[in-house]
Amino acid sequence: MTITPSDEGTGWKPSPHAPEIVSAGSSFAEAVYTHSCLSLREFEAARMRTAQLNGCMICQDFRAARDALALYSVPGETPTRSVTYNGPAPDEAFFAAIVDWTNSPLFSVRERLAIEFAERFALEPKVLSADEAFWARMNAQYSEAEVVDLAHCVAAWMGLGRVAHVLGWDRVCAAPPMRGEPLPAAAE
Repeated sequence: MTITPSDEGTGWKPSPHAPEIVSAGSSFAEAVYTHSCLSLREFEAARMRTAQLNGCMICQDFRAARDALALYSVPGETPTRSVTYNGPAPDEAFFAAIVDWTNSPLFSVRERLAIEFAERFALEPKVLSADEAFWARMNAQYSEAEVVDLAHCVAAWMGLGRVAHVLGWDRVCAAPPMRGEPLPAAAE
């Protein structure tokens, strides 16, 4: 199915369909990038795993350090808040290792937990919520505020990514291909 996107040809810009709801979704996504307190590496670890599980090639090509300020800032203004200010950016080896994160030595304990949280949030939320052993590990590393932050980040990526895919908007995503490559065909 494909729902006609906005006149700008992008799914997350003002839409002729449910404009207030689409605008709220866009604001939710922007809030994640402008207000998250997670380190950039933890943020990107969870974001990339979510993108892999959603199957969005554009999201898998997106790099917050490279792309977020252009997408979520006003031209001519210097943003005062962005997750991109929360530590060093991961390198490409980091992103490549996420698909096999359980076997990679590249991740810190917190990064590994962020990836696991994102994966389980997507695939088995009922099991995750009741897994006392996981929560003991998580609470030993993350504050309650950080857990809430991470949960809302993953919710934004998971939910909005799936909306985009189901409506066919991932074919015309607001995030352009970042390396000059043509838009990939979305998986059906």
